[in-house]
Amino acid sequence: WPLMIDPQGQANTWVKNMEAKSGLRVIKLTDGQYLRTLENSIRIGNPVLVEDIGETLDPALEPVLLKQTFQSGGRTLIRLGDTDVDYDLNFKFYATTKLSNPHYLPEICIKVTIINFTVTMKGLEDQLLGDVVRKERPDLEEQKDRLVVSISNDKKQLNDLEDKILRLLKESEGNILDDEILINTLNNSKLTSGMIQGRVKEAEETETSINEAREFYRPAATRGSILYFVIADLALIGPMYQYSLTFFSRLFNTCIDQSEKHEDVATRLDILSTYVTNFMFNNVQRGLFEEHKLLFAFLMCTAIRRAGGIIADDVWNFLLRGAVGSHEAKHPNPSPAWLSKE
Repeated sequence: WPLMIDPQGQANTWVKNMEAKSGLRVIKLTDGQYLRTLENSIRIGNPVLVEDIGETLDPALEPVLLKQTFQSGGRTLIRLGDTDVDYDLNFKFYATTKLSNPHYLPEICIKVTIINFTVTMKGLEDQLLGDVVRKERPDLEEQKDRLVVSISNDKKQLNDLEDKILRLLKESEGNILDDEILINTLNNSKLTSGMIQGRVKEAEETETSINEAREFYRPAATRGSILYFVIADLALIGPMYQYSLTFFSRLFNTCIDQSEKHEDVATRLDILSTYVTNFMFNNVQRGLFEEHKLLFAFLMCTAIRRAGGIIADDVWNFLLRGAVGSHEAKHPNPSPAWLSKE
């Protein structure tokens, strides 16, 4: 079963949306009755999401994680504690942790599939790009969403056809050419496969053109992604400075709605980028101590300029670490009066 590293809560949201119609039960290991809820879910086949897992797991979950089912009297059972529970094959188990860098022992790693849902700069940029295009060009984003679903369904249908052919070949006895069902299935599959592959190719070409149109809006998404990681890093300065991705996304979408509109895309993106920067700074700095406000402004400024190539990496590293390597200066001291060798 999956154990998802999810400091921003994206995996939680995804699982809840995906399993909403299946009667998802959400529990925490700190709940007094969580084993009873888990037992009922296993019996009737409801999916279970365990939130806020730490670096250790309750030993009572081991039979579930290892899927230690057994047969008795024609029934599939699993032992939870001292109780044998009927095991429904529709049961699903998900676990998430808010720890950003957990250290799990090997005995835990072999019981679960660890999936890292931690947001990355590029991943967040793509998410914010979707938000920008959805509001600026809703027709493009709707068309892209439909294409993604269409391509996925067509590819699934192709895989199902391949599996069906392989199953018929495996089950065929005697001369294959005498098996009319198999021959007819192969002929139909060939026609269907050709049609699906044509649709997939056409859809992928259309998707490429849509992506090219969406790329015009990437600068605003890039600016938003840079700002989020600057704001998230404030937690390194003080533990009180905790800002969720949900909070940031809500502010970012507010900026798209409230900023000045313009027919020219380049001008509109410049307006949006400036508005987002000012809006985020004004909203976040209100919750900072006075001594940290200037530092926050400095981090925002340098992050934007480094992303734009105005501040080179070697210059930034020199500021942070000083001269590394040779102790002999390659350039003369520009102002020895205030910049001493010590």
